[in-house]
Amino acid sequence: MVGRKDFFDIFCELSKAFGTEPNQNILLNLIVESVVENMEGKAACLFLRDPGSECFLPKAQVGLSKNYFHASPLKAVGIISALEKQGYLAFFDATTDERLENHDKKKTEGIASILTVPVRVSNVTRGVLSLYTANPREFYKKEIDFLCALADQGGIAIHTNNLLNRLKKNSMFFLELASCINSSLDIKKILGNLTVNICDTIDMKGVDIRLLDEEMNSMKLVASHGLSDEFLEIKKSITTETTSRALNGETVIVSDTANDERIKFKKEMEKEGIKSMIVTPILARDKVIGVMRFYSETYTGFPSDVLVMIEALAHQGGLAIQNASMYLTLQKEKTNLEEDIWSHRSWF
Repeated sequence: MVGRKDFFDIFCELSKAFGTEPNQNILLNLIVESVVENMEGKAACLFLRDPGSECFLPKAQVGLSKNYFHASPLKAVGIISALEKQGYLAFFDATTDERLENHDKKKTEGIASILTVPVRVSNVTRGVLSLYTANPREFYKKEIDFLCALADQGGIAIHTNNLLNRLKKNSMFFLELASCINSSLDIKKILGNLTVNICDTIDMKGVDIRLLDEEMNSMKLVASHGLSDEFLEIKKSITTETTSRALNGETVIVSDTANDERIKFKKEMEKEGIKSMIVTPILARDKVIGVMRFYSETYTGFPSDVLVMIEALAHQGGLAIQNASMYLTLQKEKTNLEEDIWSHRSWF
């Protein structure tokens, strides 16, 4: 390994750039450029998982031709599993290694060896960083550690960018929601808009809001977005563990609906394209009156700020219901009072 600078010095320089440059794309390009320049690479590419699919798509690259760029995407499930077990993957001969695809394209591109490490965001593998070399070679521990450190920097850049975007979107969302609650007493309209805006703001596949019908021992659907009628029909039950716990005031997180024992309708979830979910209670005057369910089409650990926002949204939904209920009560009392006064006047 021949490098102009020590890996530590390079990492320090990159860290300074990461502290001053807010643009995610620029930072990711800095990473792949540094990989090629300082690790005797032919090329480098940083892939991120495409939301809702099992593929990694390139987000920053240097040294690869357009023809190679259009090779079939890396399959996420197998490579993530291997990376999480080993921490990295090294392919001495990328043109023959059975773990890889498109051997002919790699040979045409002039790729000999590949080193791949995970890119983690909030302790979840969201992508990979790969170094490509023109000559077959073994990779030393120092090189692997350096590439892992750069991948971690990429994860930090992505996390920071995601956090800033969420903060901006969340601030505007809550402003619009507060305005909607204050300007309308049409509860179905408010909750309907709420489900649509939630999916757009925090990238959920679907949301439903159900209120408890104690007499019928069921959950009555009052608003939803992004979910099929067939799927909504099966979610009336209050006997599922997630719903029961939410009705007891607990927010329930399911990171993998296919393998979680608490999930009763696994086949229906799979058919709907749901891979993770959150169920949180709706409260009005400290009483649980229903639940909100948030469905995601990706496997996710749900960052803490998203969980806080979800619970706040459920609280806002309860507040909207409470305001509408109070208005209807006051309106009824006003009507009764007017009728009472009129009856007194008739005495004269």
